[in-house]
Order: sequence, then structure tokens, then C-alpha cells
Amino acid sequence: MTEHYFHFSANWPGGRNSVGTIHSGQLETKVSIATGMGGPGVGTNPDEMLLGAAATCYLMTLAAMLEHAHLPVLSLTLESDITVVVDRGAYRCTRIVHRPGVTLAAHATAAQMARLASLVNLAEQHCMVSNALRGNVDISVAAQIEQLP
Repeated sequence: MTEHYFHFSANWPGGRNSVGTIHSGQLETKVSIATGMGGPGVGTNPDEMLLGAAATCYLMTLAAMLEHAHLPVLSLTLESDITVVVDRGAYRCTRIVHRPGVTLAAHATAAQMARLASLVNLAEQHCMVSNALRGNVDISVAAQIEQLP
């Protein structure tokens, strides 16, 4: 078994509406509570970071699967959304939707198109972040698959 280790550090100068800084690997940014949640909206926030982690993990997992399947991918894009609800004063992520866009070359076969349709969903099942959230957050995939004419 291979084990990987990552480190995170933060500086938070005050109360709820302060602006802090975080550092982890190559990531260094300001953080605060989103304006829609009554905060100053400076830098990023935990909701955006959770969505970013889930979306990036899904995207990289899908890219690796597409490469391994030797599919003639011309473009791969991703749009993702997160839904956060406030329930009795507690914030809770309820849903993440990934919308990958994948275009295959004109010479792609019907079998390759079918394999692509399978992989866009399989990638979510193999994504580390999705697996960490599973059972607590509804995660779905709504793919836009195309083939150049």
C-alpha cells in the first residue's frame, strides 16, 4: 500500500467575518465566509474549496480513464455545481452535479462512444473525493458527449 501525505496551514486573525490565509502545497490564498452567507467574500471559502476538490478529482480521474481507454479525445471540459443548505443553523452540502463535456474525433467508433458514455459515470465512482463524500452528499453526473462530424 502506498501512502501520500499532504499538509495544510492557516492563519485566522479574528472572529467570524475576518479574512484569513491558507497554504497547502502550491495553493496559497485568502479565505473568508461568502457574501451570500453574511461574510466579507474575500478570497475563496470552504464551499468553493469543497466543490473545487470534488470537481478537480472527478476531472483528473476521468482524464486518466479516457487516456487508459485510448479514446480519441479532442476536448474535455467540466462545469460543476454545489448546493449548500442551512438547516437549523447548520450549513450542509446536499448535492454536487458534475457536467463534463467530452468531444471525440470524427473517426471514433460506436464502441468508443459507448465506452465514453460508461466512463463519465465510472469516473465519479472511482474519484477519491466522491468516495469520501458518498453517503452524505448526492453526487451526480450529467455529461455532454459529442463526436466531431
